[in-house]
Amino acid sequence: MLTSLLVIGFSLVLFVYWFRYCCILVLRNSQEGLAAVPVADTRFGVAGLIERLRTEEDLDPIHQALHRDYEVFTYLVQHAAGLELSSIEDRLLLLDYKVMKLWYRMTLTVAPRQAREALAQMASILNVLVCKMGRQAGLNVEA
Repeated sequence: MLTSLLVIGFSLVLFVYWFRYCCILVLRNSQEGLAAVPVADTRFGVAGLIERLRTEEDLDPIHQALHRDYEVFTYLVQHAAGLELSSIEDRLLLLDYKVMKLWYRMTLTVAPRQAREALAQMASILNVLVCKMGRQAGLNVEA
């Protein structure tokens, strides 16, 4: 019984580690691929949010703005013809966004530095997904 619990616990820890590592690699590779895109898309404020994360102390307004951009993004993906996130990498990034959102809520009062890092990760994920969506739509955009 104890052995089974240890194996299950160890497997769960390894799965979480694998998931985070895969998401970080996908995000890093996607950001490198998007580095050559020069035009900024003003409909999303992700770039400004990343800058605000470095300077502002209060995280709630940044989280609300990021959530608004995420809602706009998901609405566009669901309702626009030809825009979809069908690759496994995009789905991993969306799941990672949701995990980081949960981590942000859990660490906001206890560990503000971790909450800030979770918001930065969320903003990076949204930046990559918005740029991919812009490429699918035939636009050169950078969030």
